[in-house]
Amino acid sequence: VTMGRLPDLFAMILFNKIWYQDKEEVVLWMNTVGPYHNRQETYKYFSLPFCVGSKKSISHYHETLGEALQGVELEFSGLDIKFKDDVMQTTYCEIDLDKGRRDAFVYAIKNHYWYQMYIDDLPIWGIVGEADENGEDYYLWTYKKLEIGYNGNRIVDVNLTSEGKVKLVPNTKIQMSYSVKWKKSDVKFEDRFDKYLDPSFFQHRIHWFSIFNSFMMVIFLVGLVSMILMRTLRKDYARYSKEEEMDDMDRDLGDEYGWKQVHGDVFRPSSHPLIFSSLIGSGCQIFAVSLIVIVVAMIEDLYTERGSMLSTAIFVYAATSPVNGYFGGSLYARQGGRRWIKQMFIGAFLIPAMVCGTAFFINFIAIYYHASRAIPFGTMVAVCCICFFVILPLNLVGTILGRNLSGQPNFPCRVNAVPRPIPEKKWFMEPAVIVCLGGILPFGSIFIEMYFIFTSFWAYKIYYVYGFMMLVLVILCIVTVCVTIVCTYFLLNAEDYRWQWTSFLSAASTAIYVYMYSFYYYFFKTKMYGLFQTSFYFGYMAVFSTALGIMCGAIGYMGTSAFVRKIYTNVKID
Repeated sequence: VTMGRLPDLFAMILFNKIWYQDKEEVVLWMNTVGPYHNRQETYKYFSLPFCVGSKKSISHYHETLGEALQGVELEFSGLDIKFKDDVMQTTYCEIDLDKGRRDAFVYAIKNHYWYQMYIDDLPIWGIVGEADENGEDYYLWTYKKLEIGYNGNRIVDVNLTSEGKVKLVPNTKIQMSYSVKWKKSDVKFEDRFDKYLDPSFFQHRIHWFSIFNSFMMVIFLVGLVSMILMRTLRKDYARYSKEEEMDDMDRDLGDEYGWKQVHGDVFRPSSHPLIFSSLIGSGCQIFAVSLIVIVVAMIEDLYTERGSMLSTAIFVYAATSPVNGYFGGSLYARQGGRRWIKQMFIGAFLIPAMVCGTAFFINFIAIYYHASRAIPFGTMVAVCCICFFVILPLNLVGTILGRNLSGQPNFPCRVNAVPRPIPEKKWFMEPAVIVCLGGILPFGSIFIEMYFIFTSFWAYKIYYVYGFMMLVLVILCIVTVCVTIVCTYFLLNAEDYRWQWTSFLSAASTAIYVYMYSFYYYFFKTKMYGLFQTSFYFGYMAVFSTALGIMCGAIGYMGTSAFVRKIYTNVKID
């Protein structure tokens, strides 16, 4: 290799951009086959009795961690395809259709099975066959007509036309054939995935309107919160200042009420501080992962590489483990926690245990179904190694830094030795009611975006408008903080100092509404069926909703904590 070619070679390895010489081998990979309405229920292509082409020699394929977790099962088709070398219709194999094989094809056609293939990382989809109008006779498509576009020495476009409809009759032979037509194309290599995107769906006026609507909600909410709190707090400060000028007799006769009365308890450690600090640390890490992955997706087109989004998320999650340790460990130290090693372990493994537990449960169903989504044992070991040898040590570093740098309880008010009794209050001021109502507005700001995200994951759309997602994340953070601040202010004004869990759970209740929305989406927007797809859907939607809830809860608590510290810093306490 000459020095002049090293940059090109490096770029090819780094970005997986392949150049071809004339007559060079082009590989057609067969991926998976499965029912159209169940996107995640996929099986190996050759689990159906398709036959393989005669060509055997091929370079080895290495799958990534993301591909293994997403059930990518690339197998060589055996078709002989060479760059810029047209192939006329050629029979490449023959299927001996006995009764068992016919029944397998009939079942696939009844359930609208279709398959996925790849040429040079470009996906191609084709349908297995079709039934007649009466549903009595079934036909198999036997002729794959490939049309491949090239620009220079790169492949930029692939189209598949299925022809050769043959009736499925037992004890007959069916010949499978293919042809390849090469054509010059003006499509740039960087733009070759644009044909798979759907601007009319993702950039629809409803999407723009939902963002505008959420933005207006933010302006209104921030303005309302600022006006109410500034005016109310100003009156509170004035009243408290007036009380300072009274003598002890007048103060005893005065009507004392409001958030100042709980100044000796407001910074009291929360109940179950170990779990609470672990949740806050995990929420901060999820927020950091979401932010970084969205920024990377905005810069790089991650949808052009199989499994790249999942691989990126796993790498970023592992790399941001110090964030979890820092915020969780420092909060636990400020709350007087002593078992910091146990807190570190719980914080480090809270999210991985939830995700892996759900994945392993669904994995048993996938193994029973012989689905390609069954995670290989080696991949499980790799994920466990990442948890123990990357996430845990980095979490330990973050915990030590957090405890030493910001673990001192420098509260503006001292904490009384004896907890103050909490007076009775109206039913709608109870923490349970505040928690239930707190998630409505945050969910209202994101539920349209949830539809687009769900559709891209559970249906056949490629999500690429990460600018929208970034705006929605910013809007969600602002709305969540505003709502939790208002909820906490009313709670403290009712002389209830249990604000830590209330601020966390009132924001985290967004997850309940998201999960309820997922039920609506499943029953009214999809045609999914079967145990595997249903368990996969509701299992991973529970993981997604829980992670979103923990993130919102952490954001709400952090914003509310700053607010509480601010108001008690600005008032004179004896």
